[in-house]
Amino acid sequence: MTTQFPRIEATALHRLLPGEGEIAVLDVREEGVFADAHILTASNAPISRFERIVPLLLPRRATPIVLVDDDEQLAERAAGILAAHGYDAVSILEGGVPAWHKAGFALFAGVYVPSKAFGEFVEVAYDTPHIDAHELQRRRAAGEDIVLLDSRPFDEYNWITIPGALDCPGGELVLRAREAVPSEDTLVVVNCGGRTRSIIGAQILIDAGLPNRVVSLKDGTQGWHLSGLEVERGAESIVPQPTNGAFEWARQAAAGLAKRFEVPTIGAVTLARFEEERDHTTLYRFDVRGPEEYRSGHRPGFLSAPGGQLVQATDTFVAVRRARIVLADSDGVRARTTAAWLARMGFPNVYVLDEHAPAASVEVGDAPETVLGLGAAEAKTVTADELATLLKRGDVVVVDVATSRQYRAGHIPGAWFAVRGRLQADAATLPEAALYVLTSPDEVIARLAIAELEAATGKPVGLLLGGTQAWWGAGHPLERQAEHLASRTDDVLLKAFERRDQKEAAMREYLQWEVGLVEQVRRDGTLQFRL
Repeated sequence: MTTQFPRIEATALHRLLPGEGEIAVLDVREEGVFADAHILTASNAPISRFERIVPLLLPRRATPIVLVDDDEQLAERAAGILAAHGYDAVSILEGGVPAWHKAGFALFAGVYVPSKAFGEFVEVAYDTPHIDAHELQRRRAAGEDIVLLDSRPFDEYNWITIPGALDCPGGELVLRAREAVPSEDTLVVVNCGGRTRSIIGAQILIDAGLPNRVVSLKDGTQGWHLSGLEVERGAESIVPQPTNGAFEWARQAAAGLAKRFEVPTIGAVTLARFEEERDHTTLYRFDVRGPEEYRSGHRPGFLSAPGGQLVQATDTFVAVRRARIVLADSDGVRARTTAAWLARMGFPNVYVLDEHAPAASVEVGDAPETVLGLGAAEAKTVTADELATLLKRGDVVVVDVATSRQYRAGHIPGAWFAVRGRLQADAATLPEAALYVLTSPDEVIARLAIAELEAATGKPVGLLLGGTQAWWGAGHPLERQAEHLASRTDDVLLKAFERRDQKEAAMREYLQWEVGLVEQVRRDGTLQFRL
């Protein structure tokens, strides 16, 4: 293999990770492969979605970057993309993940591992109290005064939860808890899908000084299910925004957390200085409110990162070690409580933007998206109605480069699933066609894949304008059978509840894995929490 980019040996990378300078490690394999075994401090940026993920993870183009894969081939491809867009400090881990393991360094399974491990460290360090599913059920059946708060985002809560739970995402808990629990005699139980957000949620309420007894639900919804108890789907009970008394308590509690964990508050002048210096020091700017609030109006340059998810999946938001992180909200509560967690996770440069700091302007809707190379990707487009006509005539094969999770949720009838990063090899599995048409949920990844599929098939390739969303929006049907698979479906890691068989075994394995992270992270030594 011809190599263009410098290599770094595993031992040299291992020495750099605990150092003082900035560094980002990106693993460019697909999520399911990454989840089998990866470096603890690596963020996953699959080559199939690389151009879309990188601008979010790497806002500074001079950041030292190390790319990781199995055999350097995907990493070389990713390095070429970075170099073409001005990233000038890129190297590749020599020998990839196998070389890291051969050098005697630890590999980790799963996703969001730093955050998951942190939750387990929190439980050990603070002795966070918990209640198991049967005890909770017994007390509820006896009529005890209990409030169950599900600390996940609404979509996860709505998909599956425990009967009677109220949705209150983790970043909202301190803000809304007193509104949900007006009596100090009420037992507060914090729940999530497994363990992390239950522990983190319960502990932040304890740290905030909620006068109630607060416990986490041991093993969350999975533990509830494994105990033989019924779950609920389609729940819609949300804890409301706080009224005056509850809000004032939340503000004081958040201020106390920020003081205790030494989180500084900055104003507009300091933020402007950070922004001026972002060519020299990486700057992440996050709005930690919920998605709907964010879309209703946010500061330009601030990305949506709801506080609970920022703590739960930090490596999907922040890839650069020792970068500056500025959090914003509109109430002075959510940014401070989230920052208190990030500080304890070991991020040394976390700041809260004063909620009263003036903004020169306000953006409405989602943040403008930057996708590397998207403007240069030429395409012959077809509309949804035109594609429907072509399909009726049998003149076309549709190739869907969505994730396999998205493909299973609904795809154009007859469409073939393919992992974009494997098109060169997997195109041979596709049926012969005079014309291939690429689609993805919103066309972005499909547009990036056009030249790759043309090179792999030697045939013309069109693009479904607006992607599968446009097809559905035009009134055309979707199907959900995963019958046409050109690629393996290891591009994502399925949650236990998503699996079609052996769900309970997967749940037990997952819960055991989480508990075991404490010792594994301690042995690794590249990640230090401040608890």
